Amino acid sequence: MTDVRCGSADPELAGFLADRINSFNVAKTGIVFGGSVTAAVRDDAGEVMAGVAGWVWGGTCWIESLWVREDRRGSGLGSRLLQVVTEEARTRSCTQIVLHTHSFQAPGFYRRHGFEVVGRADGYPAGHAFLLMRKDIAG
Repeated sequence: MTDVRCGSADPELAGFLADRINSFNVAKTGIVFGGSVTAAVRDDAGEVMAGVAGWVWGGTCWIESLWVREDRRGSGLGSRLLQVVTEEARTRSCTQIVLHTHSFQAPGFYRRHGFEVVGRADGYPAGHAFLLMRKDIAG
């Protein structure tokens, strides 16, 4: 039997696995990858003040990351990014936006923008919870 070892980050392996899983998903569903979605707000020096990144697949826009620089939180940048992503998702025929956050991050922000918790894993990380959130954008 071949030796199996667990190690540190391996971007090449991660990319290989993602490609194989995506190929499997397309073969099983017939739905092709809809592409990446990104947006950023930069200051006058070109530094990122806020940004969002995700992708579209199967009528869903998945937000992988949404971040606002600490000194700009509460300024409306996060709300504007969600608005832009929602508009883009609709142009790509998405009917929902899905994302994950932790109980100590921004669930209140997302709830204010119409997201609901549809999944939860308590104890990740210890003392907190992992939350899967969804927003219906059909119609």
